[in-house]
Amino acid sequence: SLPEYFVVPSSLADQDLKLYSYSFIGRRMPLWSWNHPNGSALVRMANIKDVLQQRRIDQRICNAITRSHPLRSDVYKSDLDKCLPNIQEIQAAHIKLKQLCVNEPFDETEEKWLSSLENTRWLEYIR
Repeated sequence: SLPEYFVVPSSLADQDLKLYSYSFIGRRMPLWSWNHPNGSALVRMANIKDVLQQRRIDQRICNAITRSHPLRSDVYKSDLDKCLPNIQEIQAAHIKLKQLCVNEPFDETEEKWLSSLENTRWLEYIR
């Protein structure tokens, strides 16, 4: 499920990448996913297994990304596991939405139906 090609900061040596890949959960090393014309990039990275090595590896990779940015901008990191729903929550919300659309007649008050829709959390997740 990994891509055929990787975009890698030039300051990060191939042997470092190979070595670091063993540190990531599922060997999911950082992957460039998208860039903006101003040089900003979106890089996805799995968690690092060894907590003792985490800071060193994370700093090395972030420094390489910073050196690759035309303006040498700092890396902004966000832990998406903490702010996004997991796949099970999305699936549960979708099931609730389908049940609402099939089983709840719209004859009831619109307010109750809209409240039930909100309680599925589907709209929140797709937003």
